[in-house]
Amino acid sequence: MSLPLSSQVAVVTGASRGLGRATGLALAKAGAHVVAIARTVGALEELDDEIRTVGGSATLLPLDLREQEKIDALGPALLEKFGKLDILVGNAGMLGTLTPLAHQTPKEFGEVMAVNLSANWRLIRTLDPLLRASKKGKAVFVTSGITKGARPYWGAYAVSKSALEMMVGIYAAETAKTELQVSLFDPGAFRTKMRAAAFPGEDPMTLPTPETVAERLMKQLLTP
Repeated sequence: MSLPLSSQVAVVTGASRGLGRATGLALAKAGAHVVAIARTVGALEELDDEIRTVGGSATLLPLDLREQEKIDALGPALLEKFGKLDILVGNAGMLGTLTPLAHQTPKEFGEVMAVNLSANWRLIRTLDPLLRASKKGKAVFVTSGITKGARPYWGAYAVSKSALEMMVGIYAAETAKTELQVSLFDPGAFRTKMRAAAFPGEDPMTLPTPETVAERLMKQLLTP
């Protein structure tokens, strides 16, 4: 069986469920060693079991991305353990409450910005040397169609994703003359708990599964 990502190391944030979990499993099936990052230990362990079932391998890293300083230690830790990093999938996201901007609490606004924007900047900062050193380095950050217009009540989430797109665009421009490929990925509407919270009246069975979206992500951006 062909393993196009054999011997590669991939970091996936938000790996305990949804697109992150599906992408982690898909990367493992393609031969990559997956460094799975999420808050929920039990869900990470379940992912590890699935990865082992398909013959893959993973390193589990329970981490709350709101604890920003802890992200900074990731680059040195990966350098010590693997000596390299080939793939980064910045997938973790936080919706927050859909409410008028004036009603959103400073705590929640700050947490959404921390997870959706600042955490990805921290990841870029700590992992950039490893990604640049890879001959096939890829950094993909998950965005949203919410950035296409100013939609009321989407507050911190829309602001964070719009800022993420600008930040990733700048990073892509700064690495344009290197081997590192920096991309944004908009998964569109698909079946997740976050989507259900935002659109409670929507029938989830009418939407693609995370596995379907992960397959598209793999084909478009993560495999040769």
